[in-house]
Amino acid sequence: MTALQLLAYIATAIGLQCLLAIAILIWRKRTTVAEHAVPVVSARTSEAAWDGLRAFQVTARTYEDLAHTQCTLALAPVDNAPLPPFKPGQFLTFSLAVDGPQMPTRVTRCYSLSDTPDPDQYRITVKRALAPPDKPDAPAGIASGWLHDQVRIGTLLDVRAPSGQFIFVDDPKSPPVFIAGGIGITPILSMLKAALADQPERAAHLFYGVRNSQDHAFKTDLRQLADVHPGLALHILYADPTAQDVQGQDHDLPGFISLDLLKQTLPYGRHAFYICGPDPMMKALIPALLGWGVADADIHRESFGPQTAAPRPVASPVAGPTLAIRFRRSGRTLDWAGRDANLLDFAEHNSIAVDAGCRGGSCGTCETRLISGRVQYAAKPEFDISPGHCLLCVATPTTALELDA
Repeated sequence: MTALQLLAYIATAIGLQCLLAIAILIWRKRTTVAEHAVPVVSARTSEAAWDGLRAFQVTARTYEDLAHTQCTLALAPVDNAPLPPFKPGQFLTFSLAVDGPQMPTRVTRCYSLSDTPDPDQYRITVKRALAPPDKPDAPAGIASGWLHDQVRIGTLLDVRAPSGQFIFVDDPKSPPVFIAGGIGITPILSMLKAALADQPERAAHLFYGVRNSQDHAFKTDLRQLADVHPGLALHILYADPTAQDVQGQDHDLPGFISLDLLKQTLPYGRHAFYICGPDPMMKALIPALLGWGVADADIHRESFGPQTAAPRPVASPVAGPTLAIRFRRSGRTLDWAGRDANLLDFAEHNSIAVDAGCRGGSCGTCETRLISGRVQYAAKPEFDISPGHCLLCVATPTTALELDA
């Protein structure tokens, strides 16, 4: 062996050792990153979230207003496994075993998370739904009444994973403006607390409208947030103050949240608006903001109440060719003639049981496997639909279908 060959062998061996050392370092770094990775949250659920229903136990309950119409429930998982994070503004979907005279045995309802993510528990705040003032004989809220009257510490509830796309998205170029009416404060409070926790010095506005001090939820919490975060400006409005309500102490202004108030209060420049409230407030504010020149992309909204059971548009019933709709598990084939607004209504009108929650394309409770055929949506649903599935509450068929229902 010549000296040159020996030198070549030595150089090759050293090179292989270097490559092996680099590979080991890369492997160790990736392992360390994986061990400390934080679960990523999608608009639908966390990647670490669960499928189907999960059992939770009520660990605490508190009333948030003087009238005791808004009850907060703390919920801990029975399996004691850490809870996945959620995006502030999202909600939980409940399958409630509600028993009583003239009541269904099980109902599905969605309630917003009213706090920031916690690996040990979730928190919701539920307003008791009463009969409308103009219809006193109408039934009160079945689910909310049951949660207020029957649920106690230790009660078990079946819960689906966090969902919804009404979420806070931080944009340094657009200071947040949070607007809440009534129980609409629940997702807004979650967003507000998360925004301030992330940037304690950030500039933010909260406009919160309620009837009076009897309905004023989270009063102490909000004042404490404003005391700790000088960049937070609170604007509390009472539509019908009581004789004991003191302006400047209990509330800032009488009346309703309006565009004129926003114009007078907000500094010049672009803002990101997060709005949640009853139907009349939404119908008044959102067109007004658009007319003011606010871009639609800067208006994030979620409505509630009986007038807005379907916040997203659904296709109008239109007469057309008859389509055969096959419900495989029910063993029935029915003719769709365009007389129903969506496939959920169609199924229910034909006595086919389908789980449903929001009825507006947000919660995903009615997500059903689409075995064959095609459907359409009047607007893109908020829920992130799984491949090969459809949301019956906002879908209409464009061809004959076979559904796994």
